[in-house]
Amino acid sequence: MERYDEIRESVRKLCADFPGEYWRKLEHNQDYPSEFVNKLTQSGYLGALIPEEFGGSGLPIGAGAAILEEIHAQGCNAAACHAQMYTMGTVLRYGSEEQKAQYLPQIASGALRLQAFGVTEPTSGTDTTALRTTAVREGDHYIVNGQKIWTSRARQSDLMLLLCRTTPLDKVTKKTDGLSVLLVDMRKANTEELSIRPIRAMVNHSSNEVFFDNLKVPTSALVGEEGKGFKYILSGMNAERILIAAECIGDAKWFIEKSSQYAKERVVFGRPIGQNQGIQFPIARAYAQMRAAELMLQESIRLYDAGQNPGEEANLAKMLCADASWAAAEACLQTHGGFGFAEEYDVERKFRETRLYQVAPISTNLILSYIAEHVLGMPRSY
Repeated sequence: MERYDEIRESVRKLCADFPGEYWRKLEHNQDYPSEFVNKLTQSGYLGALIPEEFGGSGLPIGAGAAILEEIHAQGCNAAACHAQMYTMGTVLRYGSEEQKAQYLPQIASGALRLQAFGVTEPTSGTDTTALRTTAVREGDHYIVNGQKIWTSRARQSDLMLLLCRTTPLDKVTKKTDGLSVLLVDMRKANTEELSIRPIRAMVNHSSNEVFFDNLKVPTSALVGEEGKGFKYILSGMNAERILIAAECIGDAKWFIEKSSQYAKERVVFGRPIGQNQGIQFPIARAYAQMRAAELMLQESIRLYDAGQNPGEEANLAKMLCADASWAAAEACLQTHGGFGFAEEYDVERKFRETRLYQVAPISTNLILSYIAEHVLGMPRSY
């Protein structure tokens, strides 16, 4: 399987300009890593998966995974921009020729940012089919009303991929019907139609609540067919899970390297603490867990790049890689002891960041429910 060693080396060099001090300063001020994102854009990494005909590099998802993994393995965080890699896939697969020609070249060049993904709502959470944001067609426009939550990067994005209900839930045969995807140009909305409220959270991901109040969106913004949006979103979610899994592998590698190095250098009772099996074993086990999860990730990449839609493998990769990164984080914090809680070591920051992936973009419990129902044939649990 292609490792993309040249890309990885180039990403490592880029990340060297953004050490821990850079990320700690951003956290204190809850600032967005604009300089980092701009460097990634200028280097072509955020357009890596966009076809060459639209100004991108036309690389497969394996390359995208290598980019994101390496960013995290170097102690940086791709959450400020990773959504662009998987949200643009919905436009690429299901968008009209006009939409692709209009937006993809600008996204590839960095002139436009597509980093906001409007799906989750306060009342429905992960029960996506119960969302309440509506888009009612009036002539050549939709009128959008509703609310989204945990919409990261909305303040730093020009475009939003928005999932909304175009047919009421009580008027559809299947609850997954009647949902549509709109590619909303947020630059054209005034603050009364579209307002954004930042949410201070455990991690600095620029999270927001977004409110829609009679927002007019042209019908030309509809991606694919009206009422078929749930399928489009699910297709993109396999890519999302693969790419997030790669970030988790990167986190795990950072934690393992950090804890191994500290265990060799830290001397207590006249000997390196890494000489003690109580320190060695959790780190070694975390390494074994990471390598096993990495194999599942590689299998999901192989199937996706072969044109398949590997729901089982993508979900398993996301769960196993998130578990591996969390195990490595626990081992790293325990190895550092009290120093692991000090900001200057960056362990506590990365510890918080990787904990998120037990919950988002899909919780571990939902993945287990998916496997039980769709792989093992058990009754649906929700």
